[in-house]
Parts: sequence; C-alpha cells; structure tokens
Amino acid sequence: MSDTKPEPKVVLPTSRPTVHLTESLEDFQSDEQRLVLDTVAQIRKCGLEAVLPLPQIVVCENQSSGKSSVLEALTEVPFPRNDNLCTRFATEITLRRAAIDSLRLSIIPDESRGAAEKGTISAFSETIADFSELPTIISKAAAVMGISSNIHDCLSASTTRAFAKDVLSFEIEGPTRPQLTVVDVPGLIQNETKGVTKEDKEMVAEITDFYIKQRRTICLAVIQATDDYANQPVLTKVREVDPEGNRTLGIITKPDRLSAGSGTEEAFIALARNEDVFFKLGWHVVKNRKFEESHFSIEERNDSEARFFRTSIFRSFPRTVAESRVSVLLFDHVKRELPNLRRDLDVALAETEAQLGKLGASRASAIECRNYLTSLSLQCLEITRAAVDGHYGSAYFQNQPDLTFDVDSPASVRRFRAAVQLVNRNFAEDIRRKGPKHFISIEARPLDTWETSSSDGLPARLSHEEAIKWVSRVLVRSRGKEPVGNYNPLIIGELFWELSSKWEHFAADHVDQVSEICTMFTTTLLEEACPQDVRSRLTGLKIKESLQTRREQAIKELDRILDDKRDFPATYNHYYTDNVQKARTQRMQNDLTKSIEAGTHQERMPGCSSNHIFASVDVATAIDHFQSQVDRDMERYSCEEALDCLLSMYKDQQKTFVANVTAQVGERHMVRGLDKIFSPLDVNNLSDDDVLKVASEPPSVRRKRDFLMDRQQKLRSGKKIFRDIMGRIK
Repeated sequence: MSDTKPEPKVVLPTSRPTVHLTESLEDFQSDEQRLVLDTVAQIRKCGLEAVLPLPQIVVCENQSSGKSSVLEALTEVPFPRNDNLCTRFATEITLRRAAIDSLRLSIIPDESRGAAEKGTISAFSETIADFSELPTIISKAAAVMGISSNIHDCLSASTTRAFAKDVLSFEIEGPTRPQLTVVDVPGLIQNETKGVTKEDKEMVAEITDFYIKQRRTICLAVIQATDDYANQPVLTKVREVDPEGNRTLGIITKPDRLSAGSGTEEAFIALARNEDVFFKLGWHVVKNRKFEESHFSIEERNDSEARFFRTSIFRSFPRTVAESRVSVLLFDHVKRELPNLRRDLDVALAETEAQLGKLGASRASAIECRNYLTSLSLQCLEITRAAVDGHYGSAYFQNQPDLTFDVDSPASVRRFRAAVQLVNRNFAEDIRRKGPKHFISIEARPLDTWETSSSDGLPARLSHEEAIKWVSRVLVRSRGKEPVGNYNPLIIGELFWELSSKWEHFAADHVDQVSEICTMFTTTLLEEACPQDVRSRLTGLKIKESLQTRREQAIKELDRILDDKRDFPATYNHYYTDNVQKARTQRMQNDLTKSIEAGTHQERMPGCSSNHIFASVDVATAIDHFQSQVDRDMERYSCEEALDCLLSMYKDQQKTFVANVTAQVGERHMVRGLDKIFSPLDVNNLSDDDVLKVASEPPSVRRKRDFLMDRQQKLRSGKKIFRDIMGRIK
C-alpha cells in the first residue's frame, strides 16, 4: 500500500456562476482567441514589457475610486478590500480557459533591480486553492519585493518602501474562464500623507505613466461618481496620452452614491453618454459593493448590481464591464497589433545584436582578455601587412575613400603604401625643385624659363656669370699650394655643402610626415578594430612607445646620413665623369663656335646676278681667337672647371640622398615591420596583470553587456514564440 498522499484538490470559489456563452462569444472563446491572447501573455513572461510596448488592458484610477469592483467584474476574482490593504505594485491578471481550475502567483522583477535581487524575486512562486488565501499571498509577495501591502506597516517602519515597480502576476485557469489579461496599477495619490511621501506619490505616477503611455495599451480609466470628475487626475492623465480617445474606455463607479436629480448626477449622466469627455470605446457604469455587502459572493454581488440598475437612471447605459466585452475588445486589439509587434521585435533584436557586436566578446577574466587581444592582434597584423604591401582587396580599404587622395586624411591613409609612396615622391620633387640654395644656369646666359624666387620656397636663380663669381669668391678663400690656373679640389666640398644646405630641412620634414602616416594609420585601424577603452590602454602600454621608438631610430639613421653628407663628397658613379666631360665639351664647342664666327668672312659672289654670298673661314684668325679665350684668364678657367664638377657632383649626390632617406630612414625604420608593433607574440609575452589592464571591460561596459545579453535572450524568446504561433493565426 502506497503511503504517497494525494495532492490536495484546488477549490476555487463555488459561488462563481457558470458563464453561459452566446454563439458569438463562443466564436471569440475559440482556439484562435486563446492562441492570440496567450501569445502576448508568454511574451510578457519573457520580460519584454520593458523592451517593447505590448498590447494590454490597464486599469487605472485615483486612489480608492472603486477599482477593486471593476477588477472583480472583469475577472470575478474577489480581490481584498481591507482598508489597510492597497495596491502598491502593478498586478497582471491573466485568465485562461483550461480543463482544471488553478491559480498561480509569481513576480516579474523590475529591470532596474540588481541580478541578485532579480534572482530572489523571480524565484517567488505560489499556488493557492482558495481565494481566501489571497491576502496572505499578496503580503508574502510584497515582503519579497521589500515593501508592505499594509499601510500601518509603512507608517511604523521607515525603512520599508511603500511601493515597488515589480509586477505581481496572477494566472487563473478554469473551464469557464474567458481569455483575458488585465494590468492593475496603483491608484494615483493626490496628496502626501503620513506614511506616503512625495517620492511615493511620484513613483505611483511613474508606474501609471509607464503603462498608459504605451501606444498599444487600452486604458480603463476608473472615475468615481462621489467626486467631480474634472478634479480626478486619472482623467487628465489618460487625455494627455490619448487626446483623441482612441484607446480609452471610461468606467464610472459608485453611481448609487449620487443624489437623485442633483446637478452632479446630471453631469455624470452626460459623461456616461460620452457627451462631455469623448472616448471612442465609450463609457460603462459599475456599482461597487457597500460595506455591508463585503461578504457577498460573486453571484450575490451581481444580483445587487442588477437590482440597482433596474430602478436607476443609469439603467439605459452599459452596465458593469462584462468580461466577455473586454475579452473581445482585447482580442481584436491584440490581433490587430501582433504583426506590428513582431516587426518591432525584429528591429529591436537586430539593434541589440548590433550593439553586442560592437562590444565584441566578453572580457572579464585574464583568459578571455588574452584571447581577445590575440584575435585583435591577428586582425591588425593582417590588415597592416596588406596595407604595407599595397594589397587593398579587403573591406577595410574600401571604406569611404576620399575623392582627392590626401595624406592628412585618415580615410586616405588607410591605403598606407599609397600614402608613403606619395610623400616619397613629394620629397624627391622638393629636393629637385627646392633643394638647391641656388639654381644655376649651365648656359652663359640666364635661363628665362626658370621661376623666380617666391614664397613657395623655390631657390633664387643665378646666371652662369653670377655662378662663376660665386665660385670665384669661394676659390679665393680656399687656395692652397696649387699652381695658378688650378683649383684646390676641396673647394668642391665647400660649394656642395652650401648648395645642398636645405636638404636637412626637407629630410626632417619627410621623417615627420612618414611618422605621422604610421601613427594615423595605426590609430585609425585601432579605432575600427576595438573599443575606445581598449584602444587608449593598448596605445599607452605598447603602441605609442613602439611608434616613438621607430621614429627615434629613423631620426638617428637620418643623422648618420647627414653626417656622411658633411664629409667631402665622393662618387664612383661613371655618370659623374660623363657629366663633367659633357660640360667641358659643351663649353669648348661654344668657344669654337665663337672662334669660327670670328674668323668667318662673307663676300658677294663676283659676276652673280642673284646676289649670292659665300663665306670663307680664316683658320689662323679662328685659332688666334680660340687661343685668346683659353689664355686670357686662367682664374676663370679654374672656376668653370670647378662649377662643372660641382653641378655633376650635386646631381649625383641628390639622387643618392633621396634614395638613402626614403629607403634607409623611412622604409627601414618606420614602414618595414609596422605590422609587428602589436603581434600575437607581444600578447603572449604580456603578464596576466597587463592583459587585464589593457583589455578588461570597465564596469559600465560589463553592465551594458549584461543588459544587452538579457535583452537579447528575451527578444529571442519572443521571436521563438512568434515563430511557433504566427502560422496558426488566421
């Protein structure tokens, strides 16, 4: 014989009358209606109420306006009416048709609560067998929320909160229950009293606003007939959020308290006729229990209301708020809103996942941080290597290119090799056009086509004669023991140093430009690859120092090249001797041409009627003239020779200098190996402390990640619900 005790039978009120449904109502109490309304109930269970506006009916009132009677008329649940008990949190009441009667209670925690509080509150779950247990269970739920449902407790305990933003959920099932979900919010408080602070008043208003402002909420605005409705804040609130009255149903309570024939009665009759305050859904009238009727069953309560309306002036108006009427109203509203709700859910899920994508993987532990940095370093290495090699096939290099390529623009510098090539070319062009201190004509006359010296840094031009004078001045102060007519070969060095004195300035600027491109490229890459907090810490720990070290090495290399330049110039390039020989040959050709012209004599041909002229060259005269050009000034001859050597040497050294600066300074020390300044090997060598310092998420990011992941889970659950049911709704 088994000693297992049978489960207690659930006994819900036996006084509840059987609901006899009309054929029309039977249609609404169909599988489709249950499916539609259950869908929203399940979505609300997922916690999506804080994420998306859900289709719902919300009952709102000023405090003590008779809302309990309205809820009882809707749900046929006898909610507590003790004066010491009041609604201090939102209550969600869900009615479902099922084979067995049951009533379960749970709490949906407010989103602003911490994880530990959420866990404790979510764990609350109670099942009751009789509605008489309801006050006790509500008190237990309030205690879990950290508040008291009893006003006297709030007066005696200053540490106890009076209201909470958590939601108490009722799930009531039974074979005769309609499909209906109603949200009951605390009554609006007009005045601060003992035990009810300004903060409590504001919280209640905030809870009410949260629900009624949602565009998918149908408001059941409860107005008591014992007070001028113009003075009841709930009416003002619903008209603020629903000025056209499209989603508000007005409910007048306590009509039996009006004096027959009074002006107040006439005013409320006009209100019930929808003449004063228009609501598209109209107005209903509900008679509340009197104090002496507090023990009445649901059936007795309904009979009392029916007797009143048989003789009341309100008999022609819609009586009570029949659960069938509201059930149909909610069904139509929900079915109409479901497609829009699904679209909103899809959009919210996409936005949430996009935000999570920007945050990247979780970075809480040292292992997670190291994995994150390793992945980040691999990504940076691949992109940087491609950029250095000039391979621009990946999506990173296609992002919003500038119309005009500009090395000062981060978008252009993404194509790193192209930017370096551009500054190298500009450097070579600057050395060619602006590098010499003087531009010297190789002709014996000035070059008219050369630009004049100007603000763009072009050198001053010297005619050939002016250049000879300049060389002569240097030659005079550089004389050694060489015979007259010869020149000290060291003069070539002095002339070269003076002519190339601007190179150092252009080279230093070039180093700065390449260094800036490296920094800009790295910064732009990190901006796209990782969050700002990681970027700043990684830059401070590793990147900035590496870039600075590479720049310093480049400057040292440039200093060595400049030191070599300050030594006496030497070259083994055959182009140097070729150019010197060409200059000498050209000068000799010029002298020979002049000598031949000097020895040429032209005469008219005798006996010729066409005035033909013939020319004859006096060779002796031409030789004498040529000899005089050579012999007359050995000093000038030395200057000519020195100038020829200088110009040939300058041209050769200019090419060498440009090649050395671009290759040995820029390429060797700043460009090559840029992909290795943050590599997986560097990450592997970091200590756990350094890894956490660089990559760990700040508390704000962790909170944001937890929030987004919780939101994502809720939205995915909602999406699954839609996926399961949408095809079954007609």
